[in-house]
Amino acid sequence: MRLGYWIEEAGPVEPRPPLAAAREADVLVVGGGYTGMWTAWYARQLEPEARVVLLEAEEICGHGPSGRNGGFCNAMWFSLASMRDRWGAEGALATAHAAQAAVERIGSFCEEQGVDAWFRRAGYVQVSTAPAHDCSWLDAVEACQEMGVPEMLQPLRQDEVGARCKSQACRGGAESPTSATVQPARLALGLRQKLLDAGVEIHESTAVRSFQEAGGGVEARTDAGSVRAARGVLAVGSAAKARHGPLRSRLTVASSHIVLTEPVPDVLEQLGWTGGECITDSRSLLHYFRTTEDGRIAFGWGGGRIAMGARTKGRAEVDAAVIATAADHLHDYFPQLRGHRITHAWGGPIDASPTHLPTVTTLGQGNAFVAAGYTGNGVGPSNMVGRTLASLPLDKDDEHTHLAFVDAKTPRVPPEPFHWIGGESIRLAIEKKEQAEMQGNQPDRLSAAVAKVPELIGFHIGR
Repeated sequence: MRLGYWIEEAGPVEPRPPLAAAREADVLVVGGGYTGMWTAWYARQLEPEARVVLLEAEEICGHGPSGRNGGFCNAMWFSLASMRDRWGAEGALATAHAAQAAVERIGSFCEEQGVDAWFRRAGYVQVSTAPAHDCSWLDAVEACQEMGVPEMLQPLRQDEVGARCKSQACRGGAESPTSATVQPARLALGLRQKLLDAGVEIHESTAVRSFQEAGGGVEARTDAGSVRAARGVLAVGSAAKARHGPLRSRLTVASSHIVLTEPVPDVLEQLGWTGGECITDSRSLLHYFRTTEDGRIAFGWGGGRIAMGARTKGRAEVDAAVIATAADHLHDYFPQLRGHRITHAWGGPIDASPTHLPTVTTLGQGNAFVAAGYTGNGVGPSNMVGRTLASLPLDKDDEHTHLAFVDAKTPRVPPEPFHWIGGESIRLAIEKKEQAEMQGNQPDRLSAAVAKVPELIGFHIGR
């Protein structure tokens, strides 16, 4: 299925009509995923009279990566050490607290607005599945201890991991206890409906053909209309990497695919996996897995082929070979599932930041802002970024506009086709290296050397 189980389960909604005229606005948002919709929501909260127009290229807002991800609603405590290295202790801690506040805001939004997005508070556990990955979370745990928030990451022995989920593959780990899970499409579509109720003007099936700063504001042109606004926000995900995209030199495009089992409550009982924890391993080409309200296991893999330049526009592009590999990995982690049906499989491109951290960039004359770079961890952080993007175009000088990811320096990626050639070579080397590690073998020297290249040039791969 192209769109996946979450969107199917959330049910159909009536599309909004495409833009078919010239419009004026105070804030123009291009992109109807989490980032764009949270931006519009908070802009209306800050300025209830503001005219907010949102344009989405797809038929329905939230039917892109926002509606088909794993639904891990996490803060950024596992990234605290890397954030400190880049932004210093003060900037890192402020961002981590802002990301935690975003998780809380999402829970409050669901409760207060009556959005049944299956929001469930549950720990996020990172585990080791090979001796080479043991204690890969140690820097983050030590950073939390050194910066006065030891409760945000708790190391776990193998038996403590097993008390949460008895996968035969899992060794030790660490847990972020203040995380949550959601049904991502329910959250996206619920937010979409609340925007409509709040008077945000949404136009779907409306691809923006040009976007420019003009006359002290911004102007977006579509096939049948245009929007002029005082300020603009581009929240277009991996499309920002396209040939003429505003972040083409700051993003890569990776892929992520998920397989979903039939309901298996007996297996979950056998595994002791009844607390709703969301789990990742510690591989660079990571696996991520969680349970659902109806007793299924969703198992994802971020090891698919890298998309090249403008060939992807954020649409789901299911790769049958990657799905087959993900299914094999599912059974490696949970052999109890052999003989149980996989009912759904889906996937597509995601925008990936060289730092593994989101970024907000001011464009040109300062009338427009662009955000991207969640690298597969956007459910919680997109709310944080959306809150920042609501303040920036409304000229609010507050704690949200001074977070460290705003106009932060990030490594540049090579132009195409060199980025794609190099990225695929590195991905294949990492895959080969990690296969050897999972089998308890020493990786060959060439694969190990190529896999180390990202670290040597300041790029962050994996958790």
